[in-house]
Amino acid sequence: MKKSLFRVTSLNFNGIRSAATKGVAGWVEKTAPDCMCVQEVKAQAADLGDLASLGGMTGYFQFAEKKGYSGVGVYTRHAPSDVVIGFDAGEFDAEGRYVELRFDTPARKFSVISSYFPSGSSSPERQEAKFRFLDLMFPHLVALRKKREFVLCGDVNIAHTEKDLKNWKSNQKNSGFTPEERAWMTKLLDSGKAGGCLLDVYRQLHPETTDDCYTWWSQRGAAYEKNVGWRLDYHLATPAFAATAKEVDIYKTEKFSDHAPITVGYDYKL
Repeated sequence: MKKSLFRVTSLNFNGIRSAATKGVAGWVEKTAPDCMCVQEVKAQAADLGDLASLGGMTGYFQFAEKKGYSGVGVYTRHAPSDVVIGFDAGEFDAEGRYVELRFDTPARKFSVISSYFPSGSSSPERQEAKFRFLDLMFPHLVALRKKREFVLCGDVNIAHTEKDLKNWKSNQKNSGFTPEERAWMTKLLDSGKAGGCLLDVYRQLHPETTDDCYTWWSQRGAAYEKNVGWRLDYHLATPAFAATAKEVDIYKTEKFSDHAPITVGYDYKL
């Protein structure tokens, strides 16, 4: 990617300490993004040690109350004007699912957000929690859009269309590809066409790509080797910021977790 671009990476660690043993710190040092949004940190502040910073970037986190669970963060090499930890002051803040860094100037307001949407695959109760999260997140994003430009990066745990997972026919009743979840994404993204909310940056740059778009693979059944994947990791941006996206890379040469890092280069200056 061109060095002059503002580069934002998103990666679900599936455990920051596990990813560290697989060489993620060296990769971040080499690729040197401006910001890196991370999910499933699965640690507490006291556990991070040297991983509180990464690749010369300072990290800002929201940890789950439950140890070894969830947790999100944003690493940045640019000092934020403000840091917002959490969005609902309740159920989902306790699970560690939202960090927003603001980079405001007198001329504009802009945020980078890391979020980890719940998975509903483990039980009907967790699927209901996922729907509660979506019900809260939608109006939050719509309201934020009216105040500032932003990009939300993270594991959304939804494959939006049939192009976004390998085995779409057999997954239509499964969490992550239910009609209700897909309709939620459509509503969020359709509003972007009228300047109302968000755009899917990857699909803006690659509207038809299928097999190369996946960012997550099950750890069962040799899914990674067979590329039986899902696109679960997104950059969701306000229309004006999305318009600055120039290139995107899903890095698969090394494997740091069950997710691949996705990096977008934006023609944007903080």
